[in-house]
Amino acid sequence: MSTLFTISAPSGAGKTSLVKKLLECTNNIKVSVSHTTRKPRPGEIDGVNYNFVTEEKFVQMLKNNVFLEHAQVFDNYYGTSQEWLTEQLENGIDIILEIDWQGAKQVKHLNPATVGIFILPPSRAILEERLRGRGTDNEEIINQRLQGAIKEISHYTDSDYLVVNDDFEQALQDLQIIVYSQRLRQVEQANKLDGMLTKLLESS
Repeated sequence: MSTLFTISAPSGAGKTSLVKKLLECTNNIKVSVSHTTRKPRPGEIDGVNYNFVTEEKFVQMLKNNVFLEHAQVFDNYYGTSQEWLTEQLENGIDIILEIDWQGAKQVKHLNPATVGIFILPPSRAILEERLRGRGTDNEEIINQRLQGAIKEISHYTDSDYLVVNDDFEQALQDLQIIVYSQRLRQVEQANKLDGMLTKLLESS
């Protein structure tokens, strides 16, 4: 069985950029494509960045127990497909869920073996600078996101690992180390090295 990772962060901490780069330089790992009721941002592709659905469709999927976890963030809903996730993990692929603290907590409760990672900005000032640098939100939305960020950060204690995204390359390296350390756990290695271990333990 592979590892399920949750990666949470306040808006503007650089989570999306870090995860994208992690996928590019790390083998055998995928990011889960969540379902969401929010509108696509410029450049986002349905089925790649998110599965964009109507609120009515999302509610119906919720009634049909399609989701492992779901959460409401601001005025939008997000959810992770249980069937797809199980299939990937059973095929030996590590999976990353990019979700907020609510979703991460739900997943950890349902699957205690989940590894939770929280990405922090180095300061509030830099966080605000990054949010304004996007150039996609008005002042009201930016202030709303800053307040939401403080609430999100207060739940850092629910995670297993903390990564500070001050220097991008260092933060990326930290994420890689976390992923590789999970692959070296005894139970994972024992499954991969079964033949070698058998020979090592053979009676002479």
